[in-house]
Amino acid sequence: MIVLKTEREIQLMHEAGKLLAACHKEIAKMIKPGITTMEIDEFVETFLSKHGATPEQKGYKGYRYATCASINDEICHGFPRKEPLKNGDIVTIDFVVNLHGALADSAWTYPVGEVAKEVQKLLEVTKTSLYKGIEQAVTGNRIGDIGHAIQTYVEAHGFSVVRDFTGHGIGRTIHEEPYIPHFGTPGKGQRLKEGMVITIEPMVNIGAWQSKMDDNGWTARTIDGSHSAQYEHTIAITKNGPLILTEQ
Repeated sequence: MIVLKTEREIQLMHEAGKLLAACHKEIAKMIKPGITTMEIDEFVETFLSKHGATPEQKGYKGYRYATCASINDEICHGFPRKEPLKNGDIVTIDFVVNLHGALADSAWTYPVGEVAKEVQKLLEVTKTSLYKGIEQAVTGNRIGDIGHAIQTYVEAHGFSVVRDFTGHGIGRTIHEEPYIPHFGTPGKGQRLKEGMVITIEPMVNIGAWQSKMDDNGWTARTIDGSHSAQYEHTIAITKNGPLILTEQ
């Protein structure tokens, strides 16, 4: 069932989103060779606590960390670790903020030092594809319009869109209906209505789109070892167009 949000609920989620965005801005300053994703995870938990918020995914289905930290060929749900990031790595930091019961979700991929030209292109195309999808998140459009805009842009640049993980509705819980694939056919799927709050979060690979799971049961990575990037915003569907609740 899709739960439409009131203007008041969207306002509260926007406050959570602003806090999440502020935290990402601080993370951006921290990313450099030598830092560990465990240090970033500890920073996020402390930052949120200082602002009266909590990391919603900690404890979610037994997940132990405040963030997901996915490096290089890891598509999503990478565990924070104590090994230092190296020059040329990329790392996606993904987390959900709970501020007084209102949730917001956003992921961002960061280059560590100097990255290869193809990897830099991957980051740019993935981020742009997110905003291409957001442009389609208007009342009356369908979910397939979002996915089609992302897929056609990504594939035109020679990259592939992950099929196994999607965006989703968000509200009182992290994952609600509807689910938002980042590929699809225009004019198909659930119609978008005012009051929906969704995440759009394309995961894009340099190589093949298929994924494989690590033994930990959480972390997905590319089947061919190619790099993967992800950018995610939480979006409210309003009568005035898409409202990005996690804009930085």
